[in-house]
Amino acid sequence: MKCRIVCDFDGTIALEDVTDTLLERFALPEWQAIEEDWKSGRIGSRECMLRQVDLLRATPAELDACLDHVAIDPGFPSFVALAHRLGCELLVVSDGLDYAIRRILTRHRLDHLPILANRLELLGETRWRLAFPHASDGCAKGSGTCKCRIATDGDDAHTTLRILIGDGASDFCAATSVHMVLAKDKLLAHCRAHSLPHIGFADFAEAGRLLDDLLRGDPDIAASFPAELESE
Repeated sequence: MKCRIVCDFDGTIALEDVTDTLLERFALPEWQAIEEDWKSGRIGSRECMLRQVDLLRATPAELDACLDHVAIDPGFPSFVALAHRLGCELLVVSDGLDYAIRRILTRHRLDHLPILANRLELLGETRWRLAFPHASDGCAKGSGTCKCRIATDGDDAHTTLRILIGDGASDFCAATSVHMVLAKDKLLAHCRAHSLPHIGFADFAEAGRLLDDLLRGDPDIAASFPAELESE
């Protein structure tokens, strides 16, 4: 069976929200008011991120020094190796910052993974701007990176098992576009509330066991698949 995995980064691979970490450390204090506008629904996440990144004041070296202290789930490298052994396509898809994700994954020798995220661009010595190469005008959440579009791009829903792995609100839309969600935290509650096909997980050690069961046809898990999914 073909398999495509769309995996969130902040709070899923990384053990913290890396964008918030950088904003707390390096942004002018106005970023918090913008955050409240987003939380209240007055603006979408793309506008929120664009305005917040404009408030960052840090050199690349300062960003790197901060990012080098960000921890990832210790089971993620083994999960990546397992996914590739099982023939899965694994994409890191985030509404966060590509620069931060790449820096962190490179430290763990995982820079070979495809990264689809908002593009952080240096404007000067300490100023930054954000670009959105993976945005969609039709994105219901106004996200900078449209996960629901990426989750369904380039495959056949009848022959490819589509899996989402995530933890938060940026994953809600994509959760309706896949066959199975490996979920924790807010995403787990969302899947339960909306009766979406899902399995809860605590960490990537457990996610690896679940992925192995999914692809080897564990009957208890297979019963959760939509009837139209077929193997070649």
